[in-house]
Amino acid sequence: MPADTTRPAEESYAGGESPRKVARVVLLDPEDRILLLHGHEPDDPADDWWFTPGGGLEGTETRAEAALRELAEETGITEVELGPVLWRRRCSFPFAGRRWDQDEWYYLARTSQTATAATALTELERRSVAGARWWTCQELTRAHETVYPTRLAELLRTLLVEGPPATPLTLDTEIV
Repeated sequence: MPADTTRPAEESYAGGESPRKVARVVLLDPEDRILLLHGHEPDDPADDWWFTPGGGLEGTETRAEAALRELAEETGITEVELGPVLWRRRCSFPFAGRRWDQDEWYYLARTSQTATAATALTELERRSVAGARWWTCQELTRAHETVYPTRLAELLRTLLVEGPPATPLTLDTEIV
């Protein structure tokens, strides 16, 4: 049964339904820094983590279209060169009082536009996204903060040294 992509972005896909289809963006600037968003539980800013921009597909859009739309909405960055899918991941996590089951595709993208401004956050995103930051690979490797996917520093280092994989890598399923 295919996922119903017409549901609101905040809706969970738990309970035996197909996972929510998600497009994420590994956005690199000219200095090979990666842009991550700082998120937290809506009612508990101390329960926080860093993650790549992206979100669920809307209507009939493709994952690539969703990646570009979500990037623009969450960061204001529209001057991007969208590259290949790097990684795919299934994940399941609690957030905002419900369980989210997702099938995520991570696209490589490059930009020279480094100023960010969230332009079209949903109500839930406004309550749970605290900002954005450009990270070097070294900073990410040394970070003590929670970052998703959990192996992002290692994945980024490999990407910067070897370039994009010939076919998307399937990452380990993460269940939080």
